[in-house]
Amino acid sequence: MAYGKWIGAWIGAMSGGVLGALAGFAIGSIFDKMTSSEPAITNDSGNRFYSGQEQRRQQEGMRNGFLFSLMVLSAHVIQADGRIMHSEMEMVRRFLRANFGEAAVQQGDNILKRLFEYRKMKGNSVWNQQIREACAEMRAAMPEEHRLQLIAFLAEIAKADGRVDSVEVDAIREVTVFLGLNASIVDRFLALGGNTIEDAYRVLGVSPDATDDEVRKAYRNLVRQHHPDRVATLGKDVLEAAKKKMQEINEAKEKIYKARGI
Repeated sequence: MAYGKWIGAWIGAMSGGVLGALAGFAIGSIFDKMTSSEPAITNDSGNRFYSGQEQRRQQEGMRNGFLFSLMVLSAHVIQADGRIMHSEMEMVRRFLRANFGEAAVQQGDNILKRLFEYRKMKGNSVWNQQIREACAEMRAAMPEEHRLQLIAFLAEIAKADGRVDSVEVDAIREVTVFLGLNASIVDRFLALGGNTIEDAYRVLGVSPDATDDEVRKAYRNLVRQHHPDRVATLGKDVLEAAKKKMQEINEAKEKIYKARGI
């Protein structure tokens, strides 16, 4: 399922100014690049592959689809505690600026503002239902590594103001489950960058009572899931964020290994 299809379906359920704001920012680019008429090429064995130009178009579509998903879910988490914090908005703006340039920052602000207005106008019941439906479509359209990176960004948004409220954690866990992922990864992402050995165990997702072999296995699984190469198509800023996350996972592993004398 293409990224653009779920976006079109989700937008179709929304009305008024929301459509125009979102279309101007992401939809046109996604559909222009992902519905290209350039055909796939078939080799003598019947295997289909795409030209370099088409691959670039598909990568651009993935980036824009990831961005759109992040904006929708960011609006959900930013408003989870009933407040719109400047620090959380700034975190989203930094991401937009690094990936799409200064012009995208204002467009992104407009999108978030209209999403906030839409939630206020329709109420939490309608909004939450649309979030569930949007996550179901994201789950069908996105590989696991892209969905994991979405949750990692949401955790960073929650931490941006220096505190993480329980309602924010609940919102991220809910989204995580809707995306078909294990809710325990939220605690891992929130623990990234922590200074204690307890934080390190949370990052690896194991108990301090785990055996050395269990610790090693948990670390290997995290490397497999979160290696930066798996999100290389999503743009430089996403790649850099993934590298930082992998570095923090390695630091947690080293802290545990040192404590255990492994």
